[in-house]
Amino acid sequence: MRRMTTNAHDSDSMPERLQEGSAAPDFTLPAVVPDSTEDSSITLSEVLKAGRKVVLYFYPAAMTPGCTTEACDFRDNLARLASKNVTVLGVSKDSLDKLRKFAQRDHLTFPLLSDPDLTVHKLYGAYGEKKLYGKVHVGVIRSTLVINSDGSVAIARYNVRAKGHVDSLLKVLEKLEKLEK
Repeated sequence: MRRMTTNAHDSDSMPERLQEGSAAPDFTLPAVVPDSTEDSSITLSEVLKAGRKVVLYFYPAAMTPGCTTEACDFRDNLARLASKNVTVLGVSKDSLDKLRKFAQRDHLTFPLLSDPDLTVHKLYGAYGEKKLYGKVHVGVIRSTLVINSDGSVAIARYNVRAKGHVDSLLKVLEKLEKLEK
């Protein structure tokens, strides 16, 4: 697993998207964790040591309609994901204060990570050019990656739709589970 440096503003080129089989870059980000009043930080390699897969999903902005739909979909399917040996982590550029309000308002029961300088977004290819209403913009690309406990990328999906995404992800996880047996 590649170790990330925290000041990765070294390149203005568009980040490359990760593919299945790629090594997932390691990172540590500040986080809002359910049932904790303290801010903490989460390191990907530490989470992976528990032997679970990680669903790492990137979303543009907390408390917006699409991002709320997606977060609540993950929240509502957390038990199903946990039964597949999966831990969910949401990542946005929002501040910890905004993430705390988002988690409280929508009763989110998984960690939300803050990446205000977009370093981790760029490492994972979740920031770059995207089309919006027929025009090309540069911004956060709604993306979901599933990372195996060995640090390799099992699933990499970019430009996902907020609605129905978790059901689709669960179907792919079930197929992977059958292949692993």
